[in-house]
Amino acid sequence: MVITAGIDVGSTATKAVIFDGTIRSMAMIPTGWNPKEAGRNVFREALNNAGLQERDVDNVVGTGYGRISLSFIDKKVTEITCHAKGAKFLFPQTRTVIDIGGQDSKVIAVADDGSVADFIMNDKCAAGTGRFLQVMTGILDITLDELGQMASGNEPVSLNSMCTVFAESEIIGFLAQGVTKASIASGIVQTIAKKLISLTSRVPCLDEITFSGGVANNPEICTILSSTLGFKFNIPKNPQIVGALGAAVMGFIQS
Repeated sequence: MVITAGIDVGSTATKAVIFDGTIRSMAMIPTGWNPKEAGRNVFREALNNAGLQERDVDNVVGTGYGRISLSFIDKKVTEITCHAKGAKFLFPQTRTVIDIGGQDSKVIAVADDGSVADFIMNDKCAAGTGRFLQVMTGILDITLDELGQMASGNEPVSLNSMCTVFAESEIIGFLAQGVTKASIASGIVQTIAKKLISLTSRVPCLDEITFSGGVANNPEICTILSSTLGFKFNIPKNPQIVGALGAAVMGFIQS
């Protein structure tokens, strides 16, 4: 039996998947300040969850921004390629992947064979990313789950800037004016939607669309984004492991 591992070292979380044709186990830990150590630790945790040892794994593939720090892996693959492969494995009819990560967001057009046909990534600023949401919820003193619940069904206030710094100033001003947190929360989610619309205008979205990344864990935000964009999303059960899964799938195919 071929057993592979995929390790995705992201800016905020590091994920691992052990794969033998199906997902045998997975693990996720904060990346912290040392991506190399996080990659090694999450690999050990995933192995332990699978009841395996490192020698049992035939191929280890690394992805994510921190993949260059992983000295123990067999191959490094870009996160764009791995997200396409992972989404295609989970939802075989996937033609588009929308991923909102901690420090970037991306839209990936997927070919019939699971390869990348086109993509665009927003990685120059935090606009529309998990970091943007983290800062905004911090100002409102609420959780991400509460943000989605507040935003659902409420009239959004208009945020003029997608820049985290300027949006932060706007929100502080709205609070001082007595604008409700619910209206601000709705405005924040609409800002994310605007950023996605900007990205999807440059990479056409085709059905089916798979939504990955930590933001996909919030059903209310998923519903709002889906409605605003006019597309139905496939939501993985564990949306943060899609990249690690894709890396493991690539390792399996090549073994």
